[in-house]
Amino acid sequence: MPHTSPSSATASPAASSPDQPASGGLCAIHQPNLFPRLTTLAKLFAADTWIVLDDVQFIRRDYQHRTRLAALEDPDRTRWLSIPTHLPQGRQTAIRDALIADPAAARRRTEAMIRQEYRTSPHWASVQTALEPVWAAFDTGRTAAVAETSTRVLLDLIGWPGRVLTAGGLPARTERSERLADLTAAAGAGTYLCGTGGMTYLDPAPFTARGIAVAPFLPPAAGIWASARRVTSLWALARLDPAGLSARLQTLAGAPDSLEAA
Repeated sequence: MPHTSPSSATASPAASSPDQPASGGLCAIHQPNLFPRLTTLAKLFAADTWIVLDDVQFIRRDYQHRTRLAALEDPDRTRWLSIPTHLPQGRQTAIRDALIADPAAARRRTEAMIRQEYRTSPHWASVQTALEPVWAAFDTGRTAAVAETSTRVLLDLIGWPGRVLTAGGLPARTERSERLADLTAAAGAGTYLCGTGGMTYLDPAPFTARGIAVAPFLPPAAGIWASARRVTSLWALARLDPAGLSARLQTLAGAPDSLEAA
């Protein structure tokens, strides 16, 4: 699978493309998250295609505008990093339409907090350089641009060879499970990679009707994965280095008990 090139000033090298992927492969559909948790990053890494679901409702208690930083030496010691966000349409505002309240101040605070937590890592230099497109994305004034770019640069840093598409540019029905099945089919994928939360509500019928398999993504719970559902993947990058984390994720993606079609 070819590694795509940036298509905008805020995109990382894991950038979107108007071309459709070849038939088959794994597809993950996920909202743009700010410096995503390790479980989220691992699910995207295991997929061949990530469809960015940015046209659904922004939810403040979710992770589109915030992430939980973990102390380098103690992942149980955490604090929230949030981007102050204004919703022009109130609670009905879509993720892609959410605005950063004060982009310059938000950028300074985000940079400072991340530097404070991870600058003592022996791998800080490579991580710091990779984050430059994220700081540039604050200039868009849109929370989703920062969140999506933060995920793209992390995927690129760990060598993900996949592709990114945007849900709004693909044909799909509106009902939740039908839409996920339609998006997966529109991306040309043969399998939908579903997180543990999604498995609780997913209706398999629309996928079966389209000949699409559903594979639950089940990461382990020990070692670096003990905090993977709570804290940003930046913590694992700072602890292991990009190559080390990539090796862990490659092993996980190839494990049959983690990616077993349902």
